Amino acid sequence: MADADREFVEYVSARLPRLHRTAYLMCGDAHLADDVVQQTITALYVNWRRVSRADNVDAYVHRMLVHKLIDEKRLGWAKVRLLGWMPEPERPPATPHDDLAERDSLLAALARLPRGQRTVLVLRFLCDLSLTDTAAAMGCSEGNVKSQTARALAAVRQALDVTELAGRNSR
Repeated sequence: MADADREFVEYVSARLPRLHRTAYLMCGDAHLADDVVQQTITALYVNWRRVSRADNVDAYVHRMLVHKLIDEKRLGWAKVRLLGWMPEPERPPATPHDDLAERDSLLAALARLPRGQRTVLVLRFLCDLSLTDTAAAMGCSEGNVKSQTARALAAVRQALDVTELAGRNSR
């Protein structure tokens, strides 16, 4: 196996679970998240030599992921699902040590946010990207990221009724 291929496999293997989680949290659909991650990894492989020389490969890959998700959403109107049955609502993959009720409440609050606000929160707080990296990934200004973050946090706080949540945690 060539060095570049080995580096690519090591990089993707180490980050695949995080990419899946990020994609799921941004779109709220496990199947769509799988598709978007697969498209991102394919594009990454094709461009690996160039991408691997970037200053921040993770930020570059997150930007690719956001763009693939946007592309998928734009083309979503052309897709039709024909099923003879109604699919069960999807449940997010469980993570150890999570309080299920709080996680479900948070996911529901995220799902109600507009796409830009949801993406900002996922990239900033769940992927731990900097303000600059988030703005680069989303293709917008840092000021836009700040305002989207403030609006999104206010909406999530309202949806979760943070005072009730804080009272429950102090018991």
